Amino acid sequence: MQRIAMVVEFDGQPFHGWQQQNNATSVQAALQDALQHIEGKTVQVAGAGRTDAGVHAEAMLAHADVDATRWQRSHLAYIHGCNSFLPDQIRIVGVRAVQSDFHARFDCRGRSYRYQIWNRNTASALHRWQHWWIPRVLDVASIQQAAEHCMGRQDFSALRAAGCQAASATRCISALSIEKTGHCITISVSADAFLYHMVRNLVGNLVDVGRGRSTPDAFASLLANKNRSLGAATAPAHGLYFVDAKYDDFCSQELIGSV
Repeated sequence: MQRIAMVVEFDGQPFHGWQQQNNATSVQAALQDALQHIEGKTVQVAGAGRTDAGVHAEAMLAHADVDATRWQRSHLAYIHGCNSFLPDQIRIVGVRAVQSDFHARFDCRGRSYRYQIWNRNTASALHRWQHWWIPRVLDVASIQQAAEHCMGRQDFSALRAAGCQAASATRCISALSIEKTGHCITISVSADAFLYHMVRNLVGNLVDVGRGRSTPDAFASLLANKNRSLGAATAPAHGLYFVDAKYDDFCSQELIGSV
């Protein structure tokens, strides 16, 4: 057998998240079904993260064990071959061989997400499930000021969902940027790891600052108080994108287009 890493791009709107479920469609199940067509037997796929229903991915990293002879004969079987069995909303966009003990989730050293907000008085007919539509103009400068309080290693209990099972709420955010291009506001964030709903809760609180319902100083106090119940509502899932998974010697973005 040969363990391979696959970069997966998907539109999360039709799926009930990444993780396989008994009575709902998932990205993981669709990938396993496609690989079963290629391999002729059950194949288990593990991903770098477990995205919620509606969340998208530009470069999710997943691994699977496949037939070594077939891999050596044609790497393209695991791109074009698998893609021919996948729904249109999922595509494998890069592959590479990895060591037999590599794990997409547990070996991941950092993850990056992007959140997109459509900030216009009318919704978009073209991007309905790709942004969070907010008709009221947001104060981007205030959002940027509030975001500065998130940098570095700290306890993010204030951005942690009730169902989070992580032993510790301490995480290190290494990059956080807010940019506005036309009517789209993009919030990009990278960290060593994320808590359950951490990015969506972060966005929800930053948007409250942008709306004038909160202030950068109040957001800093929220983080210091470590009390999720005092924060803003969780941002919708459909504006969120998984964009990169980082490992010791590569990242998922670098593998896009590789064979």
